[in-house]
Amino acid sequence: MDSTRRFGKYRVEREVLDEQRLEEVTQRKAYSETHPSLTQRLKDSFRCTVPRLKHSVMSSLPVLYWLPKYSVWDYGMPDLISGISVGIMHLPQGMAYALLASLPPVFGLYTSLYPAFIYIFFGTSRHISIGTFTVLSIMVGSVTVRLAPDVDFLKTNGTNITTEVDITARDSYRVQVAAATTVLGGLIQVVLGLVKFGFVGTYLSEPLVRAYTTAAAAHAVVAQLKYIFGVSPTRFSGPLSLVYTLKDVCSLLPHTHLPTLVVSAVSMVFLIAAKEFNSFLRPKLPVPIPVELITIVAGTLISSYSHLNGNYTISVVGEIPSGLSSPSVPDVSLFGEVIGDAFALAIVGYAISISLGKTFALKHGYKVDSNQELVALGLSNTVGGFFQCYSVCPSMSRSLIQETTGGKTQMAGVASALVVLVTILKLGPLFQELPKAILAAIVFVNLKGMFKQYSDIVTLWKRSKIDLVVWLVTWVSTLLFNLDLGLAASIIFALLTVIFRTQMPTYSVLGNVPGTELYVDIETHKEAREIPGVTIFRSSATVYFANAELYLEALKEKSGLDISKMIIYKRRQEAKQRRRERRAERRAKRQAKRERRAQGAAKRQSGAPVLSVEEDASRWADTCMDGAITDNEEQGWTERENGTVFVIPVTPRTPDGPCRWEYLKGGDPDCTSLGWMSELQDGDTTTLGSSSDDTLSRDLERVSLGSLGKWTWDIHSIIIDLSTANFIDTVAIKTVKNIFQDFSEIDVDIYLAGCQASVVEQLERGDFFSESITKRSLFASVHDAVLYCLNHRGATSFPRYEPSMDTYNSTKL
Repeated sequence: MDSTRRFGKYRVEREVLDEQRLEEVTQRKAYSETHPSLTQRLKDSFRCTVPRLKHSVMSSLPVLYWLPKYSVWDYGMPDLISGISVGIMHLPQGMAYALLASLPPVFGLYTSLYPAFIYIFFGTSRHISIGTFTVLSIMVGSVTVRLAPDVDFLKTNGTNITTEVDITARDSYRVQVAAATTVLGGLIQVVLGLVKFGFVGTYLSEPLVRAYTTAAAAHAVVAQLKYIFGVSPTRFSGPLSLVYTLKDVCSLLPHTHLPTLVVSAVSMVFLIAAKEFNSFLRPKLPVPIPVELITIVAGTLISSYSHLNGNYTISVVGEIPSGLSSPSVPDVSLFGEVIGDAFALAIVGYAISISLGKTFALKHGYKVDSNQELVALGLSNTVGGFFQCYSVCPSMSRSLIQETTGGKTQMAGVASALVVLVTILKLGPLFQELPKAILAAIVFVNLKGMFKQYSDIVTLWKRSKIDLVVWLVTWVSTLLFNLDLGLAASIIFALLTVIFRTQMPTYSVLGNVPGTELYVDIETHKEAREIPGVTIFRSSATVYFANAELYLEALKEKSGLDISKMIIYKRRQEAKQRRRERRAERRAKRQAKRERRAQGAAKRQSGAPVLSVEEDASRWADTCMDGAITDNEEQGWTERENGTVFVIPVTPRTPDGPCRWEYLKGGDPDCTSLGWMSELQDGDTTTLGSSSDDTLSRDLERVSLGSLGKWTWDIHSIIIDLSTANFIDTVAIKTVKNIFQDFSEIDVDIYLAGCQASVVEQLERGDFFSESITKRSLFASVHDAVLYCLNHRGATSFPRYEPSMDTYNSTKL
């Protein structure tokens, strides 16, 4: 089937529409009709109606929307199976990730319990599993270690300080630090959600988030090395702490505790093999095999019966208190020290949560409210902080299990929280003999997915070099500057790349696709044809204060007109012409006075008739510019006139404005320099009327200002395509207005095309339009503007010029 039958054709016949005519045809509404006043908006925001109140309550408590419609028969069993599966995953991950946060393992179980209950009432996602997460655990650990280092809790023996650490006091203070950070981060999330700041997560691009989590995985690995090798390195904080810690661990490798290393190695081998086997059998299994839970149970049993702690001094979890801890108010005095870390936790946690939530919502056909998600996550952290929990967000692995095992609603979260609750109340003490090396091995193996993200480097190299640079900068800054400063540096750099791209967009001259109303870049499309006499200019980015000057420079380059130099030369010539006119007028008066004296003397002597002084003065003003001209001088000027450029007014100068200029040059091809004219001193005696009219008509031809340089001044109209602009600020408005004014001085018309309605409104409010610049200069499309230009100025009503490179070099401006 040929292309015409496959794609079809259309034909539209309409009038050429400028902005003024378009507003008449479309009956554009006034600004006040589309933008209510501030008082009206305030009245509407405080107006309370029953539907509005119902919507507000439903959006603030999403559980009221789905719980009354919950079907036990349809959703009950899938949610129960999914919840139990996720709850089993919560147990090993909660205890293992608590080590990343430098907290006792039981607080990881608390973190898997309370926030999940809160999210059920306020969250809008049906499939994400709230709880501990690797990256956030590492970020919390960096705060707790920085504010509660081991050296601050060394035991004292009388007046002597020992090397033994008071673990109980240290862990107690670290829990306070983690709780304070979590509560503050939760409050930040709630406030951001209430002010509708949910879009803040969009500033974390996917390459940035993936590079950040990859670098965080490196921090997690280094943090777990001491449990893997059984060594006690010094904990560092601040920039380059990862490098210092890794260096210290390497120096302690000769002192590795071999029994701990064996337990770690065996656990990792078992976990890797079991996970691969689990992946192989996944299509045939209704639920995945709980590999981590089996490893923890087996490790606990082996450790208990073989007394690994007593016989081989392998570090174990230790006492796990049974029962729930009572809520307590966090230490508010710590807020000032952790506010930066709390903000970083709030942003990163929300970015991970909303990305996972939108992924599952798109897959299952429902909507996630970004602002409500921010509030729900903030309340989960705030309430959890009062129960000694640390910062939470969804986990990809748990959320996938919840979704793939049939979970339909957040009732699966209730089931998983109940599993954790039973473990805390009844089964917690059974895990006291669990070796910490096994928990470290679980962390190691679970980080495998994050380490696979290094393949992004190859992918981004092929797809986008800028995204690759963002990835690398994020990864390096997070590794070197730690998680909080690394995140800040990464976001700033990512925003700078956007700014730089708007400052250096692609500028192009458009040409017409023959037989269509389409206009494309003539440099990238072979069949595009440039419109004679018309330059169509477009930028790939909007015009604003950061690129307004570059926009003007690009317009000069693409149009081939260095407008500033041309205007400077023209104004100098106008000033010279005005000075010559004034000198000619004064000399004419002096000459008339001398003639009157001579005529009076002649009359007294011979009584000769009196000549008309006014006629002679007028004739002298047209022929004499500076002093009397001798016969030799007149002969010299006549010899030089064919190589001279004359700048003469074709219309007389009036008080209201300057005259219109025409640029003429002699017929001698060897003398085309405008520089000779510009170098004339005020005392030079140049006579514009020294040649006869016949000689001028025969030897003189037009010269454009393009002879000043490398320009080809063969255009009469420039069309600026603003279809890519979504806003325009005051600086850009001033720049565009200057473009209109400057190019009008050399008889080049400027038109705008494709302006969006919002841009037109901003032009109106910025006082862009005036008597000289009206809405007749704006057109609905580029094609409308082109048709108007061709009808108004014609396609061939302009001269073509051959500029001289030598003339530019000899011109003084």
